[in-house]
Amino acid sequence: MIPLRDSPETRRFPYVNIVLIVINIGVFFWQLSMPESELVPFVFAHGLIPERLMETINQGDLAAAAGPLFSYQFMHGGWLHIISNMLYLWVFGDNIEDRVGHVKYLVFYLLMGILAGLAQVALDPASQVPIIGASGSVAGVLGAYLVSCPKARVLALVPIFIILTPVELPAVLFLGFWFFLQLLQGIASIGVDVSIAWWAHIGGFVAGMVLINLFGKKIKCE
Repeated sequence: MIPLRDSPETRRFPYVNIVLIVINIGVFFWQLSMPESELVPFVFAHGLIPERLMETINQGDLAAAAGPLFSYQFMHGGWLHIISNMLYLWVFGDNIEDRVGHVKYLVFYLLMGILAGLAQVALDPASQVPIIGASGSVAGVLGAYLVSCPKARVLALVPIFIILTPVELPAVLFLGFWFFLQLLQGIASIGVDVSIAWWAHIGGFVAGMVLINLFGKKIKCE
C-alpha cells in the first residue's frame, strides 16, 4: 500500500520534517555522485555494522559507537528505498511534529533511529553487513502516529486485482497492516541472511508507540 495523504490538519508548518527529507535526499544524491570505489568505503565507514558496533561498545568507546547510530539514518541503498521512506515521512511526520513541536520532533526522530538500529543489532549482533536508511526512524514516526491519530484516515493506493486503486482507509488499519507485514518478515529473517533490517522497522515502530507520550501531551489529532 502506498500512502498519498492523511486526514488530520496541522497547526504548525513542519519545518523540521521538510529539512529531514531534504537532508536525506541530498545525501542520497551525494551517494549517487560517488564512483563505486568511493561509495563502498563510504557506506562501510558511516553505515551501522552490528559486529563493529558491539566491538566498539565492549571497548567502552561510546563516542565512536554513537557516530554510525546517527549517520546510518541518512543513507539509502536505492531509489525505491529513499522514495518509500520519504513518502511515508512526508505523509505522517508533519502530524507528529505538530503534536510535540519542532525541537522535540527532531530529538524524537533521531532517537527512534538509534533505538531501531539497536533493535536490529540485538537480533543479529554478529552481522558484518552495513545497515543504512531512515526506515527505523520513519517506523518510529508511524508508531507515534498510530497512538496520536487513531481516528485519522489515510488515502492510499491499494492493489486490487493487480491494479493500484485509491482507497481511503482508517489509519489504524493501514498502520496495523504495515506493522503486521514487518513482523512476519522479521520472524522469517531470524537466522537468515537478508538485505532488509526488518527488526529495525519493528523496533522503531514499537519505540514510537511507547515513547511518544513522553514528548508531548496526550492529545489526539483529528
